[in-house]
Amino acid sequence: MSTKSKLVDNKGKDCETVWRKAFKTNAEWPDKEEFLDVIYWMRQAIGIILGLFWGLLPLKGFLGLLLFVVVNAAVIYFYVNNFQTIDEEEYGGMWEITKEGFMTSFAGFLVTWIIVFTGLHGSNNNSL
Repeated sequence: MSTKSKLVDNKGKDCETVWRKAFKTNAEWPDKEEFLDVIYWMRQAIGIILGLFWGLLPLKGFLGLLLFVVVNAAVIYFYVNNFQTIDEEEYGGMWEITKEGFMTSFAGFLVTWIIVFTGLHGSNNNSL
């Protein structure tokens, strides 16, 4: 039983150090998968946050979609190049990093945006 609790503790400790590195400038990423996991989960958070903002504003249509793509890509680009100063060629180029987790982030963004927008700005027409 003590072996199992050690594994859980080590796993939690590893996750904590990954997130600590994620918010530290110019961190060392010996495991490429850890860095890509950080990019993936950052995108999920960005998608939800932008969905909330777009629903509150209220943005509609193509403008909202286009702004999401631009802001999402710009935040990741800035994080990779200016905050972490990663050599993107080690990860297959900037395009591969940009694609990491984009579609799931887009899905989370759309669901959040639609729910918030409809709840706050949808029509209150109760007739069938």
